[in-house]
Amino acid sequence: MWRTNLAVAFVVLGTLGVYTAVANMIPQVQSDVPEELVLSADVTPEELVAAGEILFAGSGGGCTACHGLGTRAPDLLGSIGSTCETRESGKSCKDYLYEALVEPGAYVVEGFQAIMPDMSRTLSDAQIWSLVAFLESQGGEVTVTGADLAASDDGPPAMAPTDPVTNGDVAPADIDAAALLQSLGCAACHAYGAAPGGVGPAISAMAGLDLDYLRRSIIDPAADTATGFEALAGTMPLTFGEQLTDAELEALVTYLAGGAE
Repeated sequence: MWRTNLAVAFVVLGTLGVYTAVANMIPQVQSDVPEELVLSADVTPEELVAAGEILFAGSGGGCTACHGLGTRAPDLLGSIGSTCETRESGKSCKDYLYEALVEPGAYVVEGFQAIMPDMSRTLSDAQIWSLVAFLESQGGEVTVTGADLAASDDGPPAMAPTDPVTNGDVAPADIDAAALLQSLGCAACHAYGAAPGGVGPAISAMAGLDLDYLRRSIIDPAADTATGFEALAGTMPLTFGEQLTDAELEALVTYLAGGAE
């Protein structure tokens, strides 16, 4: 009997060892909520650029989900710092880039759609300025300084848009879910209306889905990956659970499950 028990134990331990080895061989995709930047007024351009590069390349900013693919949004790496001053007449490169991040609908590059989300909903002003510095460094001179960050501490920037949805004690039925979906920038990755999507499932494909599944997909997108989009796992930001009130989440989930018309 002891021989049989010993053989069973060896089989179990061997099986566990094989599965553990296989699991460790699978590449892990990490998607972190962007950390708050603490930068002093004497921050150097190099420090700003380094912080911005991490945001741009990582899941915190989500920039590479659209920029760099060549079709969804303009390519930025290597050149935007030398062309940004020509985008809007009379606007410096720094001011244009900042506006593009917090008020993306003010100017849309010809040939592309207005799918860029307002990054001030997910990033602090320090993070936004670090992104501006990084983008300026792509072929141009970095003009962002600690003074820009200090000025931001005095209050919201004059160009910051007003949130289209009021947070607070409101019922889900009183929330404009379509406007909420647009303000969150969902159309940047999910096909919706004229937006091509392609990074995640189309909004129309979510009709009839289980409400709990939709809630989990929004507040914990790393928990599940839609079939056919495994290669893009980790792209969706993890910040929506902090951004949305309970009422907004329920309004959005109901809207998506109902066909999002």
